[in-house]
Amino acid sequence: MRSVGGLIIIVALAAGASPVLAGSWNLPKGQGQAIVKYEDMRADKSFAADGETEDLSRERVDRTASLFVEYGLTDKVTVQFKGEWQEGRDDFTDYDGRGPIEIGARWQAYRDDANVVAVYAGYALNGEGRNAGYAPPGVGDSDWEVRLMAGRSIDGSGSKWLPQRSFVEAQVARRWRQGLPDEVRVDVTAGAHVSENWMLMAQGFGGTADDDGARWLSVEVSAVRDFGAWSLQGGWRQAVAGRDTPAAGGPVISVWRRF
Repeated sequence: MRSVGGLIIIVALAAGASPVLAGSWNLPKGQGQAIVKYEDMRADKSFAADGETEDLSRERVDRTASLFVEYGLTDKVTVQFKGEWQEGRDDFTDYDGRGPIEIGARWQAYRDDANVVAVYAGYALNGEGRNAGYAPPGVGDSDWEVRLMAGRSIDGSGSKWLPQRSFVEAQVARRWRQGLPDEVRVDVTAGAHVSENWMLMAQGFGGTADDDGARWLSVEVSAVRDFGAWSLQGGWRQAVAGRDTPAAGGPVISVWRRF
């Protein structure tokens, strides 16, 4: 991505061969999953307009509890919903309220034994919390997003060097925003299952706002443990580069339930 630069390395939350499905790989018709996530991001520094870090006069805290639900409407169309509740503080304000609510659908344009291509389109109604990490709470009205996703799964069961299952994935999105600058977002994904029930991950999030606006790049390392229809994820997210954004980091905990 020209505005963020460099390589975004991401290990995602799922692959097509995993019992936990996400990203480019659609859910089968009649199957769904729900993910409850808690994030506690804190920063005592921020990235200035030149990309260098500077001290904040007050620690910034952003806590988010979110619910993500997706359901296979057909074998090629998956509908999804996400809602958030947020609270936090920064140099100027304390806030507590609903975050953005988003609904959308993912169409699987192509899939074979190893490869997949999908397109997502969604609409978000912004809330009283932070609708963008670089904006004050409550700023922003509504958003539209179109996202192109492509992935490839790799079977390493016949090799003593490769994980049992691994994958790579790339996503690029354009977000049109009311009350905030439009954005470009890019994710590049790679992940691996180290055993039947364990998956290790490193996830990255990159983006840039239009009109020479904010930029951000965060990485996340975590692990997922499967317990039948349930999965538990724990990890740490850290901002590693940016402009006009906080250098925030903190724990991320998720519970997955497939149905």
